[in-house]
Amino acid sequence: MENYGEILKKSREEKHLDIETIVRETSISQRYLEALEKEEAHIFPSEPYLIGFLKNYAEYLGLNSKQIVSLYNAKKIQEAPPPAELTAHERPKFLIPLFVVLGLVVLSGGGFALFTFIKSHMPKAAEANIALDKPSASKKYELTEEPFSGRVFKHDQFVLGTEKGNVTLTVAQTTDVFGIETPVGVQYVELSEQVEMDANGDSMPELIIYVKDLSAKGNDHGAEVNIMLKDASNAAIADSDESQIQSTAELPKDKKWTEILADTRAYPFTLNVNFRAGCLFRYRTDRKETVEDFLANGDVLNLTASNALRVWMSNGNTAKLQVVANGKNYDLPLSKAGEVVAEDIKWIKDTTDGKFRLVILDLE
Repeated sequence: MENYGEILKKSREEKHLDIETIVRETSISQRYLEALEKEEAHIFPSEPYLIGFLKNYAEYLGLNSKQIVSLYNAKKIQEAPPPAELTAHERPKFLIPLFVVLGLVVLSGGGFALFTFIKSHMPKAAEANIALDKPSASKKYELTEEPFSGRVFKHDQFVLGTEKGNVTLTVAQTTDVFGIETPVGVQYVELSEQVEMDANGDSMPELIIYVKDLSAKGNDHGAEVNIMLKDASNAAIADSDESQIQSTAELPKDKKWTEILADTRAYPFTLNVNFRAGCLFRYRTDRKETVEDFLANGDVLNLTASNALRVWMSNGNTAKLQVVANGKNYDLPLSKAGEVVAEDIKWIKDTTDGKFRLVILDLE
């Protein structure tokens, strides 16, 4: 039997495609693409996600997606354990009447007393279970690269990251259908349905939502859902940590800085980079690890930071840089051709008036 993972990998290599290119063009993360090629089903939060990505990847490569899914199903059946009926040992037939007689004796002697005790102490067991399912206060979950899986209730919230900052999504309904309130209205997902959802109205789906369980009796029981980001760039953006922001007095005296904007508070901002020629580009958001790559004409980067963003370019004239903060766009001046660019875009606190200023700080 052919392996679906080998078919995917062979097709990709025949088309001379690398994983990074496919990540950009399909919005499927690298770990899931590699898991499909290695047939590592345990990497996915649930089977519907695996099958959805498997179809998308196969169609992207020009393969018959139905055939690829059939190969996956065949492998799953092949690896499944045999039914318990085939492996269970049959009990001797004479034991059955013996168990029946003993059971009747026990039930006749203590069954009534046991029933009376249970009934007096647990008169509303079913109702109690439902009440315990619902927490006393609504919860807020930040969506990250790791898929969310769990039971949520009406008024619970999810935080989604976008180019213009965080967007809050609120659970609106968990009875009969799962409803979630977004900036473009309430959107619904049926039981056992998997939906790609455009949460902010930009015509590009950011989420994949799968509903595992719903209640027909009311919102108190909640809904069991799996939620996955289509692209890691939509991970929730952490609020700015003002305790980590440098003051103007702490900045080196010989460093020049240019103010982009001033406000009474600091908040996440985004740097949009559009490349029009080849360039070695290096960046670090907040305190995360430095990332380096060679970008070519037509490539686009959208980088979001809470406090600070450091960028380095081998040729500053090859890219247009634009800062998006507080819903406004700020174009950064172009450098000269061949000039190396190294600068921090960061919040600082002015000790004279107490305001926070988003600035560009030139580095050596």
